[in-house]
Amino acid sequence: MLRRFLLATVLTGGFSAAACVAGDVQVWLTTSDGGKALTRQTDLDFSRNSAPRTPNVVNVDPGKRYQEIVGFGAALTDASAILIHNLPASQRDTLLKELFGRENDGLGFSFTRLTMGASDFSTHHYSFDDQPKGAKDPELKSFSIEPNRADMLPVIKAALAVNPDLKVMASPWSAPGWMKSSDSLIQGSLLTAAYPAYADYFRRYIEAYAAEGVPIYALTIQNEPHFEPTDYPGMRVNPQSRAAFIRGWLGPLLARTHPDVRILDWDHNWDEPQSPLTVLADPAAAHYVTGVAWHCYNGTPPAQGVVHDAHPDKETWFTECSGGDWVAAKDALVSSAGTLVETVRYWSKGALLWNLALDEKHGPHLGGCDNCRGVVTIDSASGAITRTVDYYALGHLSRFVAPGAVRIEAGQDPKDLNTVAFRNKDGSTVVVAVNRAQGTRTMTVREGQKTFTYDLPVGGVATFVWH
Repeated sequence: MLRRFLLATVLTGGFSAAACVAGDVQVWLTTSDGGKALTRQTDLDFSRNSAPRTPNVVNVDPGKRYQEIVGFGAALTDASAILIHNLPASQRDTLLKELFGRENDGLGFSFTRLTMGASDFSTHHYSFDDQPKGAKDPELKSFSIEPNRADMLPVIKAALAVNPDLKVMASPWSAPGWMKSSDSLIQGSLLTAAYPAYADYFRRYIEAYAAEGVPIYALTIQNEPHFEPTDYPGMRVNPQSRAAFIRGWLGPLLARTHPDVRILDWDHNWDEPQSPLTVLADPAAAHYVTGVAWHCYNGTPPAQGVVHDAHPDKETWFTECSGGDWVAAKDALVSSAGTLVETVRYWSKGALLWNLALDEKHGPHLGGCDNCRGVVTIDSASGAITRTVDYYALGHLSRFVAPGAVRIEAGQDPKDLNTVAFRNKDGSTVVVAVNRAQGTRTMTVREGQKTFTYDLPVGGVATFVWH
């Protein structure tokens, strides 16, 4: 079924127009079989009868406002950058306009993530200051972002040319090996003696990227700090060490040199909220921490709410979640879309999926995940682009919820549905609904004295927009 979905969308190029009747509410639908892929449906009319015709009610209240939305998108890994940069120029430009632009039904991605050095989705393992075994460079005399010049920098600069307001965050998978207990990019923990040099490593990265016209909006000090992979860069940094590094070195340095760059803690899964809570319990460290970043691979989204409730002054961000072959094809769409909807309901200002682009073999990669899915698949031989279920899951939010929108009250999720509502700056209201049931779900959306009812197909995702 997923293969049929992908084949259909590569042939149609994504959106498909449908004859629509003008009404109060515009509707876009994607179905798990690929028959509808962000397809415009017949408009709906509001009823002036406020009594719902179904128990599945989404109660929209624009008067109850929550977090402001920065945006949605995916990570520009080395793999993604290589594949996109290697496309013919015209095809590359068209794809970037489709992903990051809003004209001609573009998805309008406004948030992305870069890897500071190699991740598992790189063709070789590197940092920006590698040294021979046993050698050190505490003054960072060898620091250079040269490894990013071939692919990463050209693509992120081209994306910014399409969307100058694109917010760019960055995360390292490892400090340079000489800063670690392992003297290697693989495994190990950050040495206390390396704290000053590692803080300056971030400063130099921010300044080097700024010199290339790429402003860094936010950073985390370590991707997945409780995980030490054996075949690609990683580094263990426990919460006490993160707090010490932030309060003593990185926080004061960036406060002096780059106070506009956010420091986000954690950047790991929902199953250990006590780790960011430990960092935020240190007032000196918490002073420099703007927010907490989350991944989806263990635990559930309510963990975000636990940390938010304890520290409502700190922002919530969702910075990584990958689809892949471990999810049945029939469930892939609702899994991706449902996760995005739920993370926003639990306070995320921005939400990212993992690789923006991968090839037909789920790569290129060196170690790590061998069955991850990109937002688009780019055939390494032909350059053909396939839009995956993650493309459409993101599109149901990113295309309609503009930066600066505010999440508004949508009541409790009806049975077997994930729902979220927004108010854009232009006054439009957006509701996104995901059907996790085993059959069609009839749902009623109510705002004040107005209602409309919609039959959401099994495995379907719908976006409703009205002014």
